[in-house]
Amino acid sequence: MNVLFISLGCDKNLVDSEKMLGMLQEKGYTFTDDEAEADVVVVNTCCFIGDAKEESINTLLQMGELKDSGQVKALIAAGCLAQRYREEIQKEIPQVDAIIGTTAIDEIVAALEEILAGQKQNHYEDINAAPVTETNRVVTTGGHFAYLKIAEGCDKHCTYCIIPKVRGNYRSVPKSLLKEATELADKGVRELILVAQETTLYGMDLYGKKELPRLLHELAQIPGIYWIRILYCYPEEITDELIDAIAAEPKVCNYLDIPIQHASDNVLKRMGRRTDQAELRAIIGKLREKIPDICLRTTLISGFPGETQEDFEELYRFVNEMEFDRLGVFPYSQEEDTPAATMEDQVPQEVKEFRRDELMELQQAIAFDKAEDMVGRILTVMIEGKVADEETYVARTYRDAPNVDGYLFVNTSANLMTGDFVKVLVTDSNEYDLIGEIYHE
Repeated sequence: MNVLFISLGCDKNLVDSEKMLGMLQEKGYTFTDDEAEADVVVVNTCCFIGDAKEESINTLLQMGELKDSGQVKALIAAGCLAQRYREEIQKEIPQVDAIIGTTAIDEIVAALEEILAGQKQNHYEDINAAPVTETNRVVTTGGHFAYLKIAEGCDKHCTYCIIPKVRGNYRSVPKSLLKEATELADKGVRELILVAQETTLYGMDLYGKKELPRLLHELAQIPGIYWIRILYCYPEEITDELIDAIAAEPKVCNYLDIPIQHASDNVLKRMGRRTDQAELRAIIGKLREKIPDICLRTTLISGFPGETQEDFEELYRFVNEMEFDRLGVFPYSQEEDTPAATMEDQVPQEVKEFRRDELMELQQAIAFDKAEDMVGRILTVMIEGKVADEETYVARTYRDAPNVDGYLFVNTSANLMTGDFVKVLVTDSNEYDLIGEIYHE
């Protein structure tokens, strides 16, 4: 029986999807990307911001049409939207046969078999239940890199964020992480990308202290793993021990994703963030001092409730001075059931988007300059694939996380494979991307 699996939202959701695929595969189900061949559809939904919520709802409606046509025998909704709006989905999209909560992904096989037997039943557990540690994943990222989710949930309760209400409190994944990482390496994965709502707090709930540095050292011992990349590091939780671990471990990329969201103390306070601008400057300075070639990525929110023109100008100056290597900006999304949604002084949509565009235009100039500065450098890159009908390969450097950062294009007649690591001399830059050739020592 063919299952069409649609995974929406973030890379953390993708890990859940891959685990559900693994469970279905073990029971003999096959998979298809073609709607016309699907007997069953599973949609792993997202509801983090308005656009993601809309995409999830539209996808469920479209798949519901396949159910109405009689082609699809079962339609299952999983993930954050399904967790948060289960009653609304049951009422408004009756074609959905079963809803699986965020902590019940290990019920996917049972849910599907119940539907096929004529019994419709939703599957939920407490949102603070222990993380599902199923490790037999179907890797959907091409096989050469994979995301390793090291924790579930979040305790920060930023005023704009719904995640604690749909994903629960912070729960670190226990020792099974090393088994999962080893199995991924055995399948050919060469880059592990550590993800969580917040990676920096890993271990606090299990061991009473931050154990991300120890985890990095242990993962670095796994044969076959060449790169380890860390995403979603809250700045206030970055310790000297973590910085030292990144600097000391050759396999750990000198790359850190630090979502700061803003730089105005007024806005940071309204957001419920735990840092102020002085602390942000201090941690960024320390990272660059101890790891001179570190690549720093961040994300910002434009137009948060109460953000004045002065607040925005302060953020703009901060971005100009800090010169982040990578930066994304999202207009504030007013999410129901969050404190920020009912705050006074909501910013008009056109102002949010204008401020977003101003920041991105500034960042574009910074990023282009930084790309030019890489010309002449010798970098080890991971091959991602080949450009059709050209003697050119697409690659990523340690400075590039998949799907969010740039690429390096390698001009060579050599026969390379996806997942290969080669040394490249950077010869030119093209906006965000780099161009290079194989370096022969």
